[in-house]
Amino acid sequence: MRNISVVIPVFNSEEILPILLQRLTSVLSRLASEYEIILVNDCSRDRSWEVTLEVCKQYESVQGINLMRNYGQHNALLCGIRSARYDLIVTMDDDLQHQPEEIPTLLEKLDEGYDVVYGTPISEKHGFWRVIASQATKLVLQNAMGSEIARKVSAFRAFKTRLRDAFSDYSSPFLCIDVLLTWGTTSFAMVPVKHGSRYSGVSNYTLGKLLTHALNLITGFSILPLQFASYIGLLFMLFGIFLLAFVFGRYFIQGIAVHGFTFLASVIIIFSGTQLFILGVMGEYLARMHIRITNRPVYVIRETTGPQSES
Repeated sequence: MRNISVVIPVFNSEEILPILLQRLTSVLSRLASEYEIILVNDCSRDRSWEVTLEVCKQYESVQGINLMRNYGQHNALLCGIRSARYDLIVTMDDDLQHQPEEIPTLLEKLDEGYDVVYGTPISEKHGFWRVIASQATKLVLQNAMGSEIARKVSAFRAFKTRLRDAFSDYSSPFLCIDVLLTWGTTSFAMVPVKHGSRYSGVSNYTLGKLLTHALNLITGFSILPLQFASYIGLLFMLFGIFLLAFVFGRYFIQGIAVHGFTFLASVIIIFSGTQLFILGVMGEYLARMHIRITNRPVYVIRETTGPQSES
């Protein structure tokens, strides 16, 4: 039998939490000798925290953490991961699309010797644009993680708690749990799992949020944009040299000067646009450096409830 900590970021899930806890405790009671469920309320706008307080009274194994404001899913996850007490950690969403009954499937694969196992949906129940944005984010994540498994990542994951030692001092507000896990191991695996329908409400991950997450990923954990900007700069430098050779060639060989306002304006626009693009890329990195220097917190806890808060 195992000791398991389940970490769940909570956002606007007052209707879902009682059913989620009922199904989750039913699974964990058969699966683990000891377990805890950590609900991290990411400043929900509904009664999610009040419901969390109620389920903490109902279930001794449930711990609630209430954050000061909305920090984002990965920040809330990190908070819960750092609070976990047991040897294995399972993370999952609060909308019942990640089904508690699939947790044994993750742990069976973990027992084969892997450090991290992802539950990859057999078929995702998302809209067209959500799927497109999710796949684009995973392409970016693949570059940041440097692993093919990035194409199969999911918020439904199981991993060994000791991996958090690799990012125990991480303090930037821009984070991705999957990238941080690569700092501690290269032993990843995935298993196909059933993906349920959202129990109620709509997804809080909009197209805009997914694209913003992708931008934070690629600028926070990769130098690819800087390398791309360097290649663009080199390309246009070579183009400028070729253009200069063309102008001098026509003048000295044919005695014809290249003239025309349209030609000159086009060249200026191309080079000015390139410079602005490269400056924008550099600005994204400088902005993140500024935020790290100011020591902006990853999260701040307002209050906690449950077994640990009482001890």
